[in-house]
Amino acid sequence: MTYSSPLSELPGAVAAPDDHPEAGVPWHWGDPFAEQRTAARGAAVVDRSHRHVITVGGPERLSWLHLVLSQHVSELPADTGTEALVLDAHGHIDAHMVVGYTGDVVHLDTDPDSHATSAMPNGGKQTLIDYLQAMKFWSDVDIHDATGEYALLTLLGPDAEETLTALGGDTPVELPAEPYAITPLPGGGFARRMPWPRPGAIDLLVPRADLVDVWKRLTDAGARPAGSWAFDALRVESQQPRVGVDTDDRTIPHEVGWIGSAAHVAKGCYRGQETVAKVFNVGRPPRNMLLLHLDGSMEVYPETGDPVLRGDRTVGRVGSVAQHHELGPIALALIKRSTPVDAELLTGSGDERPQAAIDPDSVPQEGAAPGREAVARLRG
Repeated sequence: MTYSSPLSELPGAVAAPDDHPEAGVPWHWGDPFAEQRTAARGAAVVDRSHRHVITVGGPERLSWLHLVLSQHVSELPADTGTEALVLDAHGHIDAHMVVGYTGDVVHLDTDPDSHATSAMPNGGKQTLIDYLQAMKFWSDVDIHDATGEYALLTLLGPDAEETLTALGGDTPVELPAEPYAITPLPGGGFARRMPWPRPGAIDLLVPRADLVDVWKRLTDAGARPAGSWAFDALRVESQQPRVGVDTDDRTIPHEVGWIGSAAHVAKGCYRGQETVAKVFNVGRPPRNMLLLHLDGSMEVYPETGDPVLRGDRTVGRVGSVAQHHELGPIALALIKRSTPVDAELLTGSGDERPQAAIDPDSVPQEGAAPGREAVARLRG
């Protein structure tokens, strides 16, 4: 059944197109550019209640997740979080999730269309929770689809912290400044500090039954309603990928900036780890996810999956495309490493192909590969 947020029924909410990746939650509330400006200068709240929530409890919750996910979580402290991936056997990205650990239960919130490659030969794709259940074996863990119990909202802007106090009642909600720190909310659920899509962002995992009430309390406290359009524009600006939009079936974590933040290079035992370690230590990713500035004069924009061309040669793939309140039309794209930063590029697949320029600040700095350095030292 297609999800439709109850907040979509509130006055001013405009629904996203049915085929949009963020369908089911408000796309905007009448003025997406003003919503972005408020998210950058004041306080805005975004409905992200279409995301799925999986909880993992039981005595072996951390040690089991440590074997299944790409991130180092075996010693994750209580009231903290991180980000993690599920990779296939070749190190390609299957799913991404944000982690929140209360000390008793690990909460994984992920995109509504998250799938993973079955561990069985020729097993194909399966939903993320089905994959996790299949990987349980004899581990003492309790895996539960909690999407019907929890919903996600995100506060954005420099005034987000002040707005958060509206949920505390007589006791202010105190959220540590460290990224991914979490603190319980009086009505259930928790607040989690996030480093993106804007510094100071705060995720709110709230009881789904209280979604409308929490939304009204936040907006009554001054937070402006903002849609997924505004969130995506800021996400693109901050170069945060979305699986299935900014990735294809060949994408590895190194290409999209998820080494460290979501994939650990030293720990072993997780599927795809060999690729992660090898590329980090002795190789280079074949592509980099870069920010493109699009020519807006044509009023024609590329779509996800369209090619990026340098002359007649395809050098990349378009991912997220957004209209930003300051930068104008922008996009994320996977671009071959050999492509010069100042290359003249074209995007799209139709007769009219907008020009695009790589943002030089989006190009990752490349240091020496640790493995290559070690070999060089051994050779003297």
